[in-house]
Amino acid sequence: MTVHFIGAGPGAPDLLTLRARDLIATCPVCLYAGSLIPEAVLAHCPAGARIVNTAPLDLDQIIAEIASAHAQGLDVARLHSGDLSVWSAMGEQLRRLRALGVPYTVTPGVPAFAAAAAALGAELTLPGLAQSVVLTRTPGRASPMPAGESLAAFAATGATLALHLSIHRLSEIAAELAPILGADCPAAVVWRASWPDQRVVTGTLGDIADRVGEGMERTATILIGRALAAEGFADSRLYAADYDRRFRPARAGEGG
Repeated sequence: MTVHFIGAGPGAPDLLTLRARDLIATCPVCLYAGSLIPEAVLAHCPAGARIVNTAPLDLDQIIAEIASAHAQGLDVARLHSGDLSVWSAMGEQLRRLRALGVPYTVTPGVPAFAAAAAALGAELTLPGLAQSVVLTRTPGRASPMPAGESLAAFAATGATLALHLSIHRLSEIAAELAPILGADCPAAVVWRASWPDQRVVTGTLGDIADRVGEGMERTATILIGRALAAEGFADSRLYAADYDRRFRPARAGEGG
């Protein structure tokens, strides 16, 4: 018996990986985050599977479901939205499973920030402007921010910022970062990236809060940085004609 922790992607059912799809199809038990996983993903579960929405359950109840499946020798597909490496609460579940001696695997998924960037048609790292992306959030009831992980500190690096779980503080975020990055710094909000009702709002730190207005909550990603609206950046050296690469030597054909 194995518990397969699976990143189910940002929302669109066809952004599920092939590995994720195939694992779900083999598991007679499926635990899924009902508020974030589209029902179409559950269509991959085998006939007769036990499908449990974990949204109303606490950690003890979730582990009890897994322990019951373990006792019966039944594999479990444990579905979380996006990718499991960030803000998934997977770590605390794995700790419990290790203590119980329950085997598990982890399958990555398409993260929300990547779906948001795709919705914008944006590359978040551009030559001379930004070569780093900071995935972060603002303090919340569930998780305070550790000392040193401040938005101001991250913004000062010039990296592109991808903020999750923070749409309710958009006005405060813009006001905090405008003096550092400039009120004209590009900003965007992508709500429910890749879902059928996806909404995209673009602007600057000076006006993004007014442009978004009311109605966006929870599943929105905030992107901030000069790379979002740049046109005057240099071409990457990667595809330059005189750039010597292993698979495309610059001097190919020269000499004998």
